[in-house]
Amino acid sequence: MNMNEEIPIKINKESKIFFLVSFLVLFGSLGFGAWKFFIAKDYYIKFQADCDPEIEACFAYECTPDQDPECPEEEAERVSYYKNITQKAYLIPLCNPNGKNCSVLACNEGEDCEETLCSEETIEEGTQCNDPAVYLEEQAATAAEEEAEEEETCALEDTECLESEDVEESEETESEEETEEPEESESADVSQKEK
Repeated sequence: MNMNEEIPIKINKESKIFFLVSFLVLFGSLGFGAWKFFIAKDYYIKFQADCDPEIEACFAYECTPDQDPECPEEEAERVSYYKNITQKAYLIPLCNPNGKNCSVLACNEGEDCEETLCSEETIEEGTQCNDPAVYLEEQAATAAEEEAEEEETCALEDTECLESEDVEESEETESEEETEEPEESESADVSQKEK
């Protein structure tokens, strides 16, 4: 036998069937994956959504200006409250969530969706859990402090400030008197009709 002669490769029937089935499975899997992810969007996405700290146990994250250039300078504005939502991709609108025309990202009744609020089991590194009762107390205390500071700004010598307060008080009493006057005129009309 000559070494330069090529030996023909013979593929039997079983091998042909095996390769054909393998290629069909491979291309079928690729096609199904493409359909599921790009057309049907039948997969879960986990994202952060706005959370109301007055009624929900939110994750509270406080940024630091040293590490985050977008962090606000005012300390009161540095804390952001959020909750985690896991939702099917086809339920999420294709728009900017911060835009005006985009609906709020939230779980609606009957949807395949899950909201995760902050608790000891779900707390994330670098965050804290918000307690709505404590948050409301802190907000009330802050509002009382701001009101007290505003009252202190009008010193006795500051006549302009005191005059502006007097004007505001007189406007309030005038508006109260105006609301009372129509009631008196209505009762006078009724008494005249009775005569």
